[in-house]
Amino acid sequence: MAPATRRRTDHRETPAARRRFPAVSFAAWIGSSSALVLLFIFGPLANVVLSPDPHVFLETLQDKEVLRSIGLSMSTSGGAALIALVFGTPLAYLLARRDFPGKRLLESIIDLPIMIPHPVVGIALLSIAGRNHWIGDALRHLGVALMGSVTGIVTVLVFVGMPFFVDAVKAGFESVPARLENVSRSLGAPPGATFFRITLPLSWRHLLVGFIMCMARALSEFGAIIIVAYHPMVAPVLMYERFTAYGLTYSQPVAVMLIVVSMLFFLFLRIVSQPKRNAT
Repeated sequence: MAPATRRRTDHRETPAARRRFPAVSFAAWIGSSSALVLLFIFGPLANVVLSPDPHVFLETLQDKEVLRSIGLSMSTSGGAALIALVFGTPLAYLLARRDFPGKRLLESIIDLPIMIPHPVVGIALLSIAGRNHWIGDALRHLGVALMGSVTGIVTVLVFVGMPFFVDAVKAGFESVPARLENVSRSLGAPPGATFFRITLPLSWRHLLVGFIMCMARALSEFGAIIIVAYHPMVAPVLMYERFTAYGLTYSQPVAVMLIVVSMLFFLFLRIVSQPKRNAT
């Protein structure tokens, strides 16, 4: 009788042992961890926004060099995103709709600019644009210069921003059922008409998200640009120069302006990426 009683007692104690980590503790862990992460991200940014001297900040807002650098950042980032839209969309569609040998390797190569240190990107671009490379010789024959030019800046931004565009648009094309395209083709529509009348309208939101992601990533680039084109200065390079020359006092206002622009980008991204809810 004693062994049987012991076994029943152990069986009755098992559920109590499983309740040693109650739901309230789990909720506290979720809440405290989330609060720490938000504080870690928001705290330093909020301190940067609130730190600049108001007089210096107003001077910075009227500084033509600062406004020119931010305008150059916006225009080159937008140009890079537009190039990604034109040339990255067909690649994203190919990856979404076709399986072929080496596809995983190709996807890894496309995502490689996300992982490698970005000064390496600048060095790689300069190495093929140099005098000892046939691509560099061809570019010089055409009158195209990458070093210290807007063309070089845009080239760098396309390189670092393209993976974000391709990945976002690829996910959008994959969300469109292939059977809809098959039905369109069975009714006599050519592939191009099917893409522009069926696939593109159903995935336009992902294209817009990819465009914004590419432009936002390009806007923040520093490491590769400083190697390829220190001048003309984009906003991150100007902020770095002012920090090394004058310290935090004159670099913080530029940082605040970049934070505001980035926040607007991602706020717009969240708005356009959220599906509309049908009224009930």
